Amino acid sequence: MSTLSDLVSAQGRSSQADIEWLHRLAGDGQLLADLAFADIVIWVPTADDSFIAVAHTRPSGAATLFYRDIVGDLVRPQWRTQVKDAFAAGRIVDSASPDWFEETPTRVRAVPIGRTVEAGGVPQIIGVLTRHTNLGEARTPSRQQITFNDCADEVFGMVASGDFPDLTAPTSPRRGAPRASDGLIRLDVDGVTTFASPNALSAFNRLGFDDELEGESLVEVVTGILPDKRQFDESLPVVVTGRAPWRADLESRGVTVSLRTIPLRDHGTRIGAIVLCRDVTEIRHQEQELITKDATIREIHHRVKNNLQTVASLLRIQARRSHTDEAREALTQAMRRVSSIAVVHDTLSEGLAQNVEFDDVFHRVLKLVAEVASAPSTRARTHTTGTFGTLPSEYATPLALALTELVTNAVEHGLAGKEGDVEIIAERGDDRLEVRVRDSGSGLPEGQVGRGLGTQIVRTLIQGELGGTIDWHTVMGSGTEVTIDIPLRYIDRSPRTEQISVVR
Repeated sequence: MSTLSDLVSAQGRSSQADIEWLHRLAGDGQLLADLAFADIVIWVPTADDSFIAVAHTRPSGAATLFYRDIVGDLVRPQWRTQVKDAFAAGRIVDSASPDWFEETPTRVRAVPIGRTVEAGGVPQIIGVLTRHTNLGEARTPSRQQITFNDCADEVFGMVASGDFPDLTAPTSPRRGAPRASDGLIRLDVDGVTTFASPNALSAFNRLGFDDELEGESLVEVVTGILPDKRQFDESLPVVVTGRAPWRADLESRGVTVSLRTIPLRDHGTRIGAIVLCRDVTEIRHQEQELITKDATIREIHHRVKNNLQTVASLLRIQARRSHTDEAREALTQAMRRVSSIAVVHDTLSEGLAQNVEFDDVFHRVLKLVAEVASAPSTRARTHTTGTFGTLPSEYATPLALALTELVTNAVEHGLAGKEGDVEIIAERGDDRLEVRVRDSGSGLPEGQVGRGLGTQIVRTLIQGELGGTIDWHTVMGSGTEVTIDIPLRYIDRSPRTEQISVVR
């Protein structure tokens, strides 16, 4: 399905500022639909003097009119005149009589979408918002429904005058952002509560307020709730006075309530506010647990890295004290392998994600290998081309260790006693990673592969753990090239089932 940006851009009649405005308005589509108990559709003009739907939101507390999304559809004939009039005149246009949609009586309201270009100026009309109310389930409205509808009418007026959405309001709300159904408080211009939904009252009761909210100043209510000498959200005073479109958390008695304020204006003059509230205690606890777990995982990686570096240091000391070249070489290789694994854990300890930017890891591994593997009579120049990209830690450790072995072999055996180059070429695709390690040394006889421990380690890591393939062959002229081909799939070999997902 096309995105709002794609649909609007395709019409060629809207600027980037218009698209951003429509995005912010569509982001509050659920709020508008829940307040109006109606479907909300956003339309933008097309090049052929029609309108196309770019966003559609269904109400969560009422029956929807549209079984299927109408995003991408052109405006239907029965709504076209009403939508065109609202767009051309820049005023709200209501249907004169009930509009029948698939044998269901409806009421349609067309609201021009105004975008404020400059403070105090006439808003530029960039689209139309339609409200489709289902009259088939009409019943005597409750006080809450009447208040919600009044709030919706006031917000629709702000949409037409360019006062809503407010681009100064914070975007990308934290998980658990309050909705109209979670709790709604209506404030007058002085910050006094004129209406509080049952859910809103329950949330404040859990915070420790035992009286009625209506008729009370919300600032005084919150002041009485907050514990003495307790730190609180700095934006809280702005939110509870209803003066700015902001969000804040209110905490008391182990309960956390998230608040969002929407100031109500009539042609720029503040007339009150809507305060949405939601008990997010459990959500905040889950967020804190995730933060704690992330910190614990990072600390574990950090300690593993430190322990591996300690082991590498012990191996280095033991190698220096060895009396035979064979023992010294074996310990030095073991030290190098442990150090390569430590580099991966060091990278994982720096972030929250269990993914690794492998190019950074390999750069550090390559530097380590080139320094340790080079003999006094060997001078190796290493070059890396291409990119490895981001890999899960399950891939990073075995791949780093395998490449450590291959580069070590290229330096120690391919370039033994002379000067030369070692080139590492990485080619990353959507579902595969190919790596070639090429040296300019003497090369292996075609078809002959080493049988040492390093070769066995590489085979085990690439074929066994990563499910890839590995091939050794001699480059035309001189040198050896080793090609690794790895499918980018993470395989969970749990006893229950094997799950495979492609890494992008």
